[in-house]
Amino acid sequence: MIWQVTALAQDSRQGMLEGPLVSAKCALGRSGIIPEDSKEEGDGMSPAGTYPFRRVFFRPDKIEEPITLLNVQPLSADLGWCDDPEDKAYNKLVRLPYGPSHEKLWRDDDVYDVIVELGHNDAPPVAGKGSAIFMHIAREGYTPTEGCVALKLEDMLAFLRLVKPEDLIKIG
Repeated sequence: MIWQVTALAQDSRQGMLEGPLVSAKCALGRSGIIPEDSKEEGDGMSPAGTYPFRRVFFRPDKIEEPITLLNVQPLSADLGWCDDPEDKAYNKLVRLPYGPSHEKLWRDDDVYDVIVELGHNDAPPVAGKGSAIFMHIAREGYTPTEGCVALKLEDMLAFLRLVKPEDLIKIG
């Protein structure tokens, strides 16, 4: 099954996730969608392409473990994601503290309460071609992301109940 993310015609920073029994509004990158081969670290664009689902992270102090067939891992305060193109751990999960540039996965806001890791630029990672392309929880008003796909928590949980490990997500 391929889950389709399509940008809205009136605002390319928002879109729709479509799949069996799910049609959900989503936030996209602050600069819209870009072809995967043109994606660059920090450009604020969601990469067009078709990607596997790698695993699901969740905040066990805030929500129950999501019901899903995907691999699930609880988050902890010492987890981060390397976004330094010069580092050997680029676009990979890291333990904090970590010296090179990274993103903290344990956040004060709610956007990383559930994270679905997408298989973008990870087999193997190419330096500078984009890191941490996730599905995560949308902010109020579906404000743009740094390049991720963001859903309301209820829509994310409904999606997770239906997605299968062999499914793919197509952005664009």
